Amino acid sequence: MSGRVQPSDQIQITKNARQINVVLRSPEPVAHAPAESEALFHGKPLSQQGQFGEIMKELDRMVGLEHVKELVFEIYALLRIAGMRAEVGLMAGTQVYHMIFKGNPGTGKTTVARIVAKLFQTMGVLNKGHLIEVERADLVGEYIGHTALKTRELVKKALGGILFIDEAYSLARGGEKDFGKEAIDTLVKAMEDHKNNFILILAGYSEEMEQFLTTNPGLPSRFPIQLDFPDYTVDELMQIAELIVKEREYALTQSTEMKIRQQITNEKNQMEVAFSNARFVRNLIEKAMRNHAVRLLSSPHVHPTKQDLMIIRPEDVKLERKSPKETYKFI
Repeated sequence: MSGRVQPSDQIQITKNARQINVVLRSPEPVAHAPAESEALFHGKPLSQQGQFGEIMKELDRMVGLEHVKELVFEIYALLRIAGMRAEVGLMAGTQVYHMIFKGNPGTGKTTVARIVAKLFQTMGVLNKGHLIEVERADLVGEYIGHTALKTRELVKKALGGILFIDEAYSLARGGEKDFGKEAIDTLVKAMEDHKNNFILILAGYSEEMEQFLTTNPGLPSRFPIQLDFPDYTVDELMQIAELIVKEREYALTQSTEMKIRQQITNEKNQMEVAFSNARFVRNLIEKAMRNHAVRLLSSPHVHPTKQDLMIIRPEDVKLERKSPKETYKFI
């Protein structure tokens, strides 16, 4: 994909997500486009496309996910050009945007779903842009017909936005007589009945989602966008830790950083498939902050200095595991 939108847009379409992010950091945001850009695009003034820059900045703040960022920009570019085509009398057809998100916990699936919802609302594809997040228990009922009713009610709530089903593979785990199949059938029908009024995103572990798609021959073709969310590397998880610390106005010593890195490495090696990625890092840092507070109140210093209130020391970072296969607990 190559080419440019109008010069006033200040956004260059490229295949490289990193280049996209650099352009979006331009000191001249899209919102400052000339007056002639007030022509309508999907019912919205073109000057409002500056909101897309804010959406991309939010996505850009997420560590990694380069292929996800590229896809989001591809969708924006498609919708933007469709609007331009419509303005000059060319056909501007619609596409199906139902999606599959595959990956382990803590890899950003829910956060990206929220950002995608904002994008579609900004571009006029969805009139509300809200996210309804559910799981099997919210969809599956206790008797015949109950599941279809519950599922239709959730679809109704999601109209104008996104219905996000986490651990969606669990709907197919009970076999033919399980009510989960009823939920799948109801969702498939809703995708046809409301194809232009809501987007369905199914999320879960990669292997389980691949198996789930084989349970119904019509499922794979109904989800043209399938995204893999790989586990974060140790370096990326350290970036996430540093972002959390900075946002909350704390600071790490070099030895504290080394200890956090070691804890992350140990957790990745021991938990394997069950590693919770960014969630683990957030929990580790938040526990360290609590330990930091207890340490300060237990110290002889009645009035800690500003530096004392900010610096997290190695002894604040504590993690204990019962065994490699058991869930960790903090001490």
